[in-house]
Amino acid sequence: MAIRLYNTLTRSKDEFRPIDPKNVRMYVCGPTVYDDAHIGNARPVIVFDLLFRLLRHVYGEAHVTYARNITDLDDKINKRAFERGVTIRDLTEGTAARFHAAIDALGALRPTVEPRATEHIEEMKTLCEKLVAAGHAYVAEDHVLFSVPSMPGYGGLSKRPLDDMIAGARVDVAPYKRSEMDFVLWKPSREAHEPGWPSPCGIAQPGRPGWHIECSAMSWKHLGETFDIHGGGIDLVFPHHENEVAQTTCAFGHQVMANVWMHNGFLQVEGEKMSKSLGNFVTIQELLDGWQGKAWPGEVLRLTMLKTHYRQPIDWTVRAMEESWKTLEGWYRAAQGVEASTVPETVLEALGDDLNTAKAIAELHGLDKRGDHAGLKASLQLMGFDEARLGELTAEADAEADMKDTARIEDLIAARLAARKAKNFAESDRIRDELAAMGIQLKDGKDPATGEPMTTWEVMR
Repeated sequence: MAIRLYNTLTRSKDEFRPIDPKNVRMYVCGPTVYDDAHIGNARPVIVFDLLFRLLRHVYGEAHVTYARNITDLDDKINKRAFERGVTIRDLTEGTAARFHAAIDALGALRPTVEPRATEHIEEMKTLCEKLVAAGHAYVAEDHVLFSVPSMPGYGGLSKRPLDDMIAGARVDVAPYKRSEMDFVLWKPSREAHEPGWPSPCGIAQPGRPGWHIECSAMSWKHLGETFDIHGGGIDLVFPHHENEVAQTTCAFGHQVMANVWMHNGFLQVEGEKMSKSLGNFVTIQELLDGWQGKAWPGEVLRLTMLKTHYRQPIDWTVRAMEESWKTLEGWYRAAQGVEASTVPETVLEALGDDLNTAKAIAELHGLDKRGDHAGLKASLQLMGFDEARLGELTAEADAEADMKDTARIEDLIAARLAARKAKNFAESDRIRDELAAMGIQLKDGKDPATGEPMTTWEVMR
């Protein structure tokens, strides 16, 4: 089947043609394990997990390599580790473990390889030296800086006006820069909380890498000098991904780093930007454990995310999650005990059209309506709703229904007691009959402590 993907680099949706169909390669920017992942962090995890599944379906599991890094080297991480008197690895290990537990619950497959920044320092130093030797970087005051004017095509990915790029570069203004747009590849470590390694390019002062060089080094190490797909959030296009392109292409002399660049849109919560100050900042684990009075199964979060096309902004609401829960409950009930067939072409065509999940979900509704539950089950499995978990959501829904039934029973019993107290025996009998129709048997008596009338109940045997 043909897969067509929207490419940020070309601003067009084109047929995906891998460099080598026997070795399809995708890199996605992963978490900075400084703090627990919020629901916005879950979007690229789910989106590119779905693409990973689709690529494996088309090209074969053995022929797709998915690399998603862990950024465990960051100034905030460094400072916190120093303050706590622990190593960077000790600090980040716990955060990474919680990240994995959360995204496992979302039905995300583990990537083929999950490189850590701290384990690729030598590759970063090699890139620095290659760029200096090629005239694309220079050393100044124990820093290695990329020379943006040395690359005529800089800005080709983000396609931002020059003034916008300069404004972005000014985040790190320094007098030793030759150009205000130049960015750091390597920087000295002088403070006690800053980890340091032997520096490249003849610099005597120990140092550490800049942020952008990390992903260039890890993608090169595990996928090669050029590869097929690079993904991440829309907020990474500039400067992070733009700088990755500059570093990698200039180091190796290629025109491109990745042939296809894909970016997911932003996420809001109940119509507002997620912010701790607004009280709407929510982590993945908080949703799983309980948010807005309910623990939300991972499948519900996954479907809620996939109902909106990945390139569009998404408004995360309780109502949307409730609708997803109801939808999944129906699909799971229909698919239980059914042998999965092949995935219907209509579903594959929708997913192959730049991951058109809204259309794919509409096709799933159609399969359910037509009674093609074998096709529905196969489609659910392809989209990350695995057979091993098919009964879990139904069980949770049944438990919630039981709770609602219990509340309804207690309300009816209270109404009957009130009717009896008011000597409205006709209403009392009507309620008794309604409960009997629900399979509930009543037993009237008196509260031994107060002597007031009371009623207990049990399910009729």
